[in-house]
Amino acid sequence: MEKEIALSVKNLNIKFNLRGRVLHAIRDISLDVYKGESLAIVGESGSGKSVFTKTFMGLLDNNGWIDSGEIIYNGENLAEYKTEKDWSKIRGREIAMVLQDPMTSLNPLKTIGSQIAEAIEMHQGLKGAELKTAVLEILKDVGITDPERRYKQYPHEFSGGMRQRVVIAIAIACRPKTLICDEPTTALDVTIQAQILELLKSLKEKYNLTTIYITHDLGVVANVADRIAVMYAGDIVEIGNCEEVFYNAKHPYTWALLSSLPQLGKKGEDLYSIKGTPPNLFNEIVGDAYAPRNPNALKIDFIERPPYFNVSPTHKVKSWLMDPRAPKVDPPAHIKQLYSKGGKY
Repeated sequence: MEKEIALSVKNLNIKFNLRGRVLHAIRDISLDVYKGESLAIVGESGSGKSVFTKTFMGLLDNNGWIDSGEIIYNGENLAEYKTEKDWSKIRGREIAMVLQDPMTSLNPLKTIGSQIAEAIEMHQGLKGAELKTAVLEILKDVGITDPERRYKQYPHEFSGGMRQRVVIAIAIACRPKTLICDEPTTALDVTIQAQILELLKSLKEKYNLTTIYITHDLGVVANVADRIAVMYAGDIVEIGNCEEVFYNAKHPYTWALLSSLPQLGKKGEDLYSIKGTPPNLFNEIVGDAYAPRNPNALKIDFIERPPYFNVSPTHKVKSWLMDPRAPKVDPPAHIKQLYSKGGKY
């Protein structure tokens, strides 16, 4: 059965003006997000993950703009939206976002209850006792015990994990169809991370959400994603379902990200780190952006940008190593070891 597309990005280019120079942050990305799926966008800091998804809500900084391309949602091109009035139809009620630092999302001078109530009133039109009941219900949904007492408290009276639950509550209160989670667990310790991810999974089922996770940590997405898009230097270089990206990755950058997982480290040995640095996006990139860091780069990698090569109907990779004429390059030994597990990560 063919999946229904929730949001479709076509040939998107985003640029920023920084001190008189132009930075090409998103380079000709095309991507379909399917209704009801969990899509994880993974890559190093600075690869363009947050910038890419901020365009879905019109949240680009003032010095950034969509240079070309389309973002099709409900038959409309969001790339053409210019005014706050346009975006008010989308933000919150259609697409909502959970940011990585709850303290920047919450107003320290307002009670938790009033902040959630504001979102419900704006998007659902409830008032009075009905509004308070809805707030308490959402506090329960996000796993906050004793909601009657918590309702009257301020953000500083909550722990980091609890504040993140409140931010999720505010996003859910808008009744969105799509929820973007931008590094939702980065500021939290490992135990709380697992709880927040479990919470997001259960809310996805309860509210029938399409979820997009942004993270630099492949270990996080293993437990929540249906599909993984790997981003490098403003481009999606590999995309496939979770099993394909974990156990049959084909792009050398994906191999490098997998190699960086602490779980693959050996006692007494240094953890793997990716050599070199990402390219300078102020400069025009010729060929494959990852080529200078790729020990297996081919001559053509420095000359021409690779197209997508299909590994399977659901898995595609932008790498000249996938060209039938290319020499066969095996993944690193510890990646093969990961593949040999074959089952769950």
